[in-house]
Amino acid sequence: MSFRPSLRLTSLAAGLLLAVTATAQPVFDQPASATFNGTVISRGENVVPGSTAEVIGRGFVPGQQVSLVRGDSVLNAQPLVVDADGNFKTQLAIPADAVPGTHPVVVRASQPSAATVLKLRVSPQLPLSGQQQFATQSNKLVPGLYQSAYSAASNAVFVTSAVGRPPVTQSQLLKLDPKTLKVTKAITPAQVAGTTNGAVYAVYGVGVDDTNGNVWVTNTRQNSIAVYRQKDLSLVHQFPVDTVPHARDVVVDGTHGKVFASATGEDHLSVFDAKTLKELPSITLESGVDEGKFTPMSLVLDEKAGKLFTVSIGTPEAAVIDVASGEVDKIIDLGNSISASGVAFDAQQNRLYVASQGTDNLLIVDVASGKVVHDVPVGAGALNVAFDDKSGLAYVTNRGAGTVTVVDRAGKVVGNLDGGTFPNHVRADGKGSVFAVNKSRGADDAKGDRITRITPRQP
Repeated sequence: MSFRPSLRLTSLAAGLLLAVTATAQPVFDQPASATFNGTVISRGENVVPGSTAEVIGRGFVPGQQVSLVRGDSVLNAQPLVVDADGNFKTQLAIPADAVPGTHPVVVRASQPSAATVLKLRVSPQLPLSGQQQFATQSNKLVPGLYQSAYSAASNAVFVTSAVGRPPVTQSQLLKLDPKTLKVTKAITPAQVAGTTNGAVYAVYGVGVDDTNGNVWVTNTRQNSIAVYRQKDLSLVHQFPVDTVPHARDVVVDGTHGKVFASATGEDHLSVFDAKTLKELPSITLESGVDEGKFTPMSLVLDEKAGKLFTVSIGTPEAAVIDVASGEVDKIIDLGNSISASGVAFDAQQNRLYVASQGTDNLLIVDVASGKVVHDVPVGAGALNVAFDDKSGLAYVTNRGAGTVTVVDRAGKVVGNLDGGTFPNHVRADGKGSVFAVNKSRGADDAKGDRITRITPRQP
């Protein structure tokens, strides 16, 4: 027996339908004007499953109502109302079962209608582990630690520091005893020529030249580099402003007598003669990505084989460079890499180790084939990496997570160590240890502004 509605019910339904149709908002209502430029970002040093992310909108229309949508789910219980300045802000809860990665969140606005997409990154969360397998020694230094480099000739560690944004008036180059980690010499760079605001040639990147007894540094804020004497940190030569655009890393090949500095923001490496200090022809890095720009970051050298490696923060690529000729041997497609910044090299297995800030991972890449053999989640903001030949271990500084993750050649995490506040850089000494430096949240941060020597314990 079938069920048929009565005529009265049918008439009532038709009336309701007509009423709804008459009062419903049009699907294509008033859109925002063509000049709408609303943007949305998320903030959070370590946005992981079960945490919260701060979501900030700018450039919206005052009074708009905003919903955040992931798939079919609206993430905010009540619409956000854009303030009189066109802004909004909210705390977004990240579910405990969220899968790490970059999630597209549709930012849907009404009155007038508009939409944009927030790329919300949820980072992997690795618990601390393996502490008993490593011996560590730490010392608090000065504010603004940036990089370190070990000199076998001087048996010393050189550390750079710089505080704040331009005009940077507080910066030091330090020389440390590698065993005690105590400062044996410190200098403040000279004031920038022609300025009256107290700005100095602040030092950031650092590389040692044991052949000529020098230490090279990058003056990122002045787009330049400088050379100091290892023995007493006396200035050998200050290059002019705008010699190397946004100079970041610097490495010295003592065998070939060349110095390389990454011009971050540009598409080349600047090259210098290590002895005469004369500038040589630069090395252009051509991206294999359509309309992409290879923007070099960290540098690592295989001096014995005469090869130099770098990674691009703008494209998912690494470059292999022949030191003698200055020619690019190959550009390697890294695949799952956003904002690659750190690079290390395992000469025994001919593999690159690449740390990427945007994908929170360490890629282990076979140089000969160009294939990624391991993709290892390590933590928020994987910034730099060092490889220790003696132990066969890679050390990754994760700035957002506050950890140093130790990975073996097989891509297995063998330790996840407390890196203090904002781990920034790590460098191997070639003797089985690495030196990690980190920044701080302020003068009262007990875990900040430290250098830490990490050494695997013997079985």
